Amino acid sequence: MNESGPSASIPSGLAPLADLAEGLVPSGGGRALLGVCGVPGAGKSTLAEALVAELARRHGPGFVAHVPMDGYHLADVQLERLGLRDRKGAPETFDALGYAALLRRLREDVERDVYAPDFERTLEQPIAGAMVVAGGARLVVTEGNYLLLDDPVWREARAALDAVWFVDGDDEVRRSRLVARHVAFGKTPEEAAAWVSAVDEPNAAMVRAGRGGADRVVLVADDGWRLPD
Repeated sequence: MNESGPSASIPSGLAPLADLAEGLVPSGGGRALLGVCGVPGAGKSTLAEALVAELARRHGPGFVAHVPMDGYHLADVQLERLGLRDRKGAPETFDALGYAALLRRLREDVERDVYAPDFERTLEQPIAGAMVVAGGARLVVTEGNYLLLDDPVWREARAALDAVWFVDGDDEVRRSRLVARHVAFGKTPEEAAAWVSAVDEPNAAMVRAGRGGADRVVLVADDGWRLPD
């Protein structure tokens, strides 16, 4: 095990979470898949990236991979065809079955490199084959809003995961973060606030309904994360 780097520098609460993620990996070989779920703006990507960085520090970069669900956004040309352009980010604007198929392949095809799409935030479009999970990786961390959604197509994705963690935190901070994110990618503050109210918050209510189905809840703290008491 590679323990390079000062462990004292990692965010509060990350080490025990990395231990828990590590514990999902089967001892006899093979690969585990961990899902990180939460409402829009909750900090799913931040936690997923921190877990991947910490486990790579411990074991080397070939041990762990990160595959966000966002690569399965439908492209704008398909959203326009379906009349869903103004719903971008809602469950029906993703290729949920394609995402589930990728997760199943990641579980079954553990020796060969597997390519996956990513989402380019500047273009606001998915990019095919932009990510790779190296053959031999023992843990894949994936994150997205809808991993616990009680819907047949999303249940297929959930079935491919060993565990799903739900990230939760302060709603006011989360909404401010969402508005700032939309502004950073081209909306005016007024447009961003309207989008959060009309699209992100209804999605958030839908996502939060699945919180009880999580294997573990992770709370966002000022200096990292913590598990509920």
